Parts: sequence; structure tokens; C-alpha cells
Amino acid sequence: MLHIKYKNAVKFLESLNNIPGSNYMNKREKKTKGYDRSFFIKRLAYLLDLVGNPEKKLEYIHVAGTAGKGSTTCAIHNVLKSKHKVGSYYSPHTTAHIERIRVNNKYITPNAFANIIESLKKPLTECALKSPYGVPSYFEVFLTIALIYFVQRKCKLIILEAGLGGKYDATNIIKNTKIAIITNVDYDHQNLLGKTLDDIAKDKIEIVKPGCTFITTESRPQILKIFKDRCAQDKVEMVNLQYKNETGNKNNLIAKKVGEIFDINKNVSKQAIKRSKLPCRFETIQASPRIIIDGSHNPVKLKKLAENLKTIKYKKLILMFAMVEDKDSYKSLKEIAHLADRIVFTRSLSVVGGRKTTNLQTFKKIIKDLKIEARVNYFLDPWQALNFSLSLLNSKDCLTVTGSMYLVGDLRKKWISEEHILSHRRSF
Repeated sequence: MLHIKYKNAVKFLESLNNIPGSNYMNKREKKTKGYDRSFFIKRLAYLLDLVGNPEKKLEYIHVAGTAGKGSTTCAIHNVLKSKHKVGSYYSPHTTAHIERIRVNNKYITPNAFANIIESLKKPLTECALKSPYGVPSYFEVFLTIALIYFVQRKCKLIILEAGLGGKYDATNIIKNTKIAIITNVDYDHQNLLGKTLDDIAKDKIEIVKPGCTFITTESRPQILKIFKDRCAQDKVEMVNLQYKNETGNKNNLIAKKVGEIFDINKNVSKQAIKRSKLPCRFETIQASPRIIIDGSHNPVKLKKLAENLKTIKYKKLILMFAMVEDKDSYKSLKEIAHLADRIVFTRSLSVVGGRKTTNLQTFKKIIKDLKIEARVNYFLDPWQALNFSLSLLNSKDCLTVTGSMYLVGDLRKKWISEEHILSHRRSF
């Protein structure tokens, strides 16, 4: 088997989830007033101190938001690499762990990834024995790997995609933020970020640091007021980018603005953005019959997917769907289920951070509540679900696999193997 060293390193990294302790993605058992998640930042800071504080040696563009973070990060990366040596960090990955860490045109090498994890085993053991906060989580260690690699590669600028929210996300350990970006604000992770849009906005705006420039494409007055108040407090320039209408890609608008700030030629930026793409974002992985894999996993993203599906032609739509339990399955399915002629429900074989997949009985109840008329099938095995879905397709039909990045990233291996990605350090 190829890349044994890398795969053993991945196994060690994933095993951090079985160490007892608090975790970002776990729901709180006790909703006590004043619960303080700064614990997670302190836990990561303890590890970073042990490894020489690589985060202090870099400058950042920090990207948060409910949807579009990854695409925005990728587009900015492509714009800036025309003039600078840049690194970028993504969360989550789709098929291979190395997809989270990129310098210019290539992902981190599997050997570099494995070597950095090997170098972290001693400080992680010290965390286990001495840190008052315990061993950092999978997410925190992954970011540490990226920061070490970016320093090793002497990157000038780093584009960081926030994982969850802003204030207590692992990426908010940074101080040298040049540009802070919030693509948009909508409902997601309410168990951690708050029940209202105001609460979620207040959490995300915490990525702003004194002296940076803040960019957003948000348009709702109450959210913009929260942003403006915070920017005024820290004397931060706020750039609010708006289309005259709702057509076009707002993420690309952000990337163009960043290009302007860094004096990138407009035509260079335009071509760089045009070439930008990430796996599992409305990706046509097979042309005939058409198969689309899309990692949309919350209502706002699935609404956008539904809009995109309406722009293409097909005879019948088969929807293959799975979701992580802490997501809003009801509202998500409400956005897209009505488009399908057939829905095939399944689950992801693995998720990280102690999370669970949505129970098939939950999907069964939602379909009944939504009064969806499409024929429905259920499979515990996603590969069996995929094979069944493929057997239903005629040449002019469309299969769309969505609901979970874990699901679509795993099933993408049918067309592009993990070994191919590891060997070529590219997803396409």
C-alpha cells in the first residue's frame, strides 16, 4: 500500500478524538450561564508555545461566514499567488487530509504532513501530562500542522478559513490579521454560536483585529450595524461590497477586492478567479449521465444548490442525501427535496470530533412531515446507496449527492482516488 507513513500519521491524528475532554463539536450537556469556550483557544496556545509559536511568524487574511468560506479562500489564494508566496488552510477536507493545507499550486506533501505529526508527538505528550487544558483536539492540532508547514515554506501571506464561528474557533489564535472577511451570516451551529442571527454575527465578527481591513458582502441592516459598531470600536476600515442585484458570485467580488488591496492587476485577478475551484462544490464528477457531488450541509447552502440545479437540464433528478446529526435536516431538506423524483437516504461512514450521523428514521419522519411525493429508499451503507442510485440513471438524468462533506468526499473516490490526490497533490 502506498503512503503508509502518511496513513499512519492520519490514524494518529484522528485518534486524538478518543482522548477524554471537551471538544469543539460536541453539544454542551449543561447549558450553564456564562459557559466560556475560550478554553479551546488556551488549549491550542499551550501547544503552540511548545513548538515555537509559528502563528506569530505569519500574516493573515482570515475568512469566516456561514457559506462560501472555502470558495472565497481558494479564490483569494489564486489571486495573490500571482505576486506572492501564499499558503491557505481549509476546513473540512473532502477526500484526503492534505487538501486542508496548500502552498501556491500544491497541497502539502504526504511526507511533510507525516513528519510534522511525528514532530508533534513529544509536545502533545507534554500537553497530556502537564497542560491544565489537556490534549488539543484534532482540529487544533491540524491547524498547528498547517502553521508549522507555512513557516517551513516561508510563505508571505496565509489565507485561513475559519472552521466554526469566529471568536473561539481555533483559527482565531492569530493576531497578525491584515484582512478579516465575513462572507455572510445565517443559521448554523446554533448550539454553539447562539440562537439568533445577532448572536451568530457577534461571534463571527470577533475575527476582526485592530488595524486590519474588514470586508463583507452582508446586506441586512441589523447585522451590518453589529459589524460597524465593532469596526468603530477597533478603528478598523469596513468595506461593504454589494451587487446592484442578486446575480453573480459574491465570493468572487471579495477576491477581486483583496486583489485591489494588494495591487494585483485586474485582468490577472479575473483570470485567477476564473480558474479557482474546489472539489465537491457543485462539482460535475461525471458528464453522462450527469453526476454532481456537492458538500452543502446547511439550509443556506442547500438553497443555493437548489438554485444551481434549476439552471441545468435533466429528465429526472435523483437526490442522494446524508447529514450530520447536529445540522438542521428538516430545513435543509425543505430547500431541495421538492426538486427530486427519487431520494436515496444514507449516512457517512465516518465523521470527526465525536459527531453522529442523522438517523434514517429521522429522514423518514421529515419526508412525511414535508409531504414529499418522491419515491424514497434507505441504505445504511453509502456505497450500496451509490450503486443503487447509479442503477436508476438514464443518460439524460441527473444524480446529485449532497448533505454532508464527509459523504461526498468519501464517495468521490469512485472517480478520483485518494492515492491519486496524494501522489499528484491536486484534487483534479
